Amino acid sequence: MPPEPLEPRRDLTFTHAAALVVGIIIGTGIFLKTASMAQAVGTPLLVLAAWAAAGAAAMLGALCFAELGALLPQAGGEYVYLRTAYGEIPGFLFACNAFVLNGAAVAAYGAAVAIFVSDIHPLGADWVSWSGHFLGHGYRFGFGPRQLLAIGVIAAFAAINCAGVMLGGRVQAVLTLAKVVAVAGVAAGVFLFSNTAAVDNLAAPAGRISGGAAGFGAAIFSALWAFSGWQFLPMAAGEVRDPQRTLPRAIVGGTLLVLALYLAINFAYLYALPFWEVASANSTAYPDAPSVAARAVQTFLGTRGASVAALIFLVSTIGSLNGVILSAARVPYAAARDGLFFAPFGRVHPVSRVPVTSLVLLALWGALLAASGTFDQLTNMAVMSYALFWIPVVLAVIVLRRRQPAAPRPYRVPLYPWVPLLFALTMVWIVASALVTTPVESIATVVLILLGLPLYPLFRSRHRAEPGSATATPAPRA
Repeated sequence: MPPEPLEPRRDLTFTHAAALVVGIIIGTGIFLKTASMAQAVGTPLLVLAAWAAAGAAAMLGALCFAELGALLPQAGGEYVYLRTAYGEIPGFLFACNAFVLNGAAVAAYGAAVAIFVSDIHPLGADWVSWSGHFLGHGYRFGFGPRQLLAIGVIAAFAAINCAGVMLGGRVQAVLTLAKVVAVAGVAAGVFLFSNTAAVDNLAAPAGRISGGAAGFGAAIFSALWAFSGWQFLPMAAGEVRDPQRTLPRAIVGGTLLVLALYLAINFAYLYALPFWEVASANSTAYPDAPSVAARAVQTFLGTRGASVAALIFLVSTIGSLNGVILSAARVPYAAARDGLFFAPFGRVHPVSRVPVTSLVLLALWGALLAASGTFDQLTNMAVMSYALFWIPVVLAVIVLRRRQPAAPRPYRVPLYPWVPLLFALTMVWIVASALVTTPVESIATVVLILLGLPLYPLFRSRHRAEPGSATATPAPRA
């Protein structure tokens, strides 16, 4: 009889779990995405409205994930929910997507690290660059000091998480505390000390034209990157203590805290800066400009203070990078334990008790993407994949309530079934808007997801994991 496979240890406490939720959500988007949103909608109040709408949508999604996480507290998150509700094929496609597109998320955080370092010290021009047009949109790719730095930081945090989930959790808790203090400090600094803050900055600029419904949808799409993160904690549910109680508290409470912080700091940006400075901050359209956060901090700390602020934003970004690497690697691990992904991904290191192969290969893929794309292009692909899969995932709340009415549910979505239905409809609108405003990245994301289909028959014939594997285990005890 073969020996039982090694299982991960449940080392993540409520503090670690909450730090993962808050620490992954507060990352790069809050310091970068306001610029592209301003370009899309054209007025300060519509920017704030888009942030509020995205936050409300994220809250609806978080409520749904809280119920699913408490019901199915095993490693894999959305993979487990899709496989349980709809069968192997949707679960398999998500596992493939989680590896491919979460690599884009890892790459985006690496690219953001380079952006913030360049706010402190110029990194120089790319060594190799290429630009062109496709379907009427301009695209630019390059490789140089920024991309090399992004690859290096990805490698460093992959190594930390290979050493053990407890170390990764402790690092996450420290970085999360630092970034919460940073966001609150920037907002407070603007309101108390900014020398350019004025109510007039919140007025619609003369001559600006609103982007209409499509532009507003594009702005929400951009903000969803900044709000995404609550879905990552369930991916590591197999290493969380008392997951039925811990997951809902961490997901819902963490998302509420982030929503309040985001509205405060975005109001601070728009209060401190003329709208044209917000719209011309770092983005795909202005790749060499300072971030909107750095410009806001300059209004009360001066040029030297902006470098200090960039250092704080850098800490925030690497906190999200650490959290995504820790969580996302658990999806291909869970699928591999069920025989639905490449077997090496399902191996647990005998000493650290973490899926080292999955961690290393995810980091390598992220490093490759970091060398080839810009921040906004990478995040657009990641958010498109999130939105597409969030639709069936939240509807799984309804499916599983009907299929498993007697299953224990330590947490239930309020206002059922309207919350999952409203979130799913919102995501349908977001996907449609993305197909109009960012067609290349959106279509590329759909193609990447569907490329997993030809691989499914190869895994279907493989031996399925015995009971006791990642997703076949019963709900763990406290």
